[in-house]
Amino acid sequence: MKPSGGALMRRTSSAILCLLWLLNAMPMARAEGLANARHAYARNDYVRAAHDLSPLAQRGNAKAQGILGFMYENGFGVPQAYDAAADLYARAADQGDPFGQAMLGLMFDKGHGVPQSFVLAYKWLNLAAAHAPKRDRDYYLRLRNAVASKMTSYQVVEGQRLASNWAPGRW
Repeated sequence: MKPSGGALMRRTSSAILCLLWLLNAMPMARAEGLANARHAYARNDYVRAAHDLSPLAQRGNAKAQGILGFMYENGFGVPQAYDAAADLYARAADQGDPFGQAMLGLMFDKGHGVPQSFVLAYKWLNLAAAHAPKRDRDYYLRLRNAVASKMTSYQVVEGQRLASNWAPGRW
């Protein structure tokens, strides 16, 4: 069965977002492991990229957690595992990483690896937009607004409240 147009568009949007993030953010990374992972990813050597990212993610590197989460979500070089992806995104999001926050928001929107919750999706996408560099902010806002279109006004207010009360290290 072919994915619906909307599902295909969301998957494509996620892939494009990740690639844009990798191309823009990774050259600034200081860690050699991240640079090696970036080069492996660019060569479509996803197994090598996952190998280079795993120890960094385990040591708490938010950028590595976000990229590795994306790889688990999409099955790039690792088995597709939504639970693992959501966990990695959550760890990156908890540190204030906008990419991790946005991707965790999308996981809550879809109910992949986490219980579906539009309120939590809105919260994380709102935080991503607030913390993102200017070049990514509008994209995250569009995602947040798409989630908001499925919510009641009370749910939007609750998502906004959760976002405004959030602090790194405090879910």
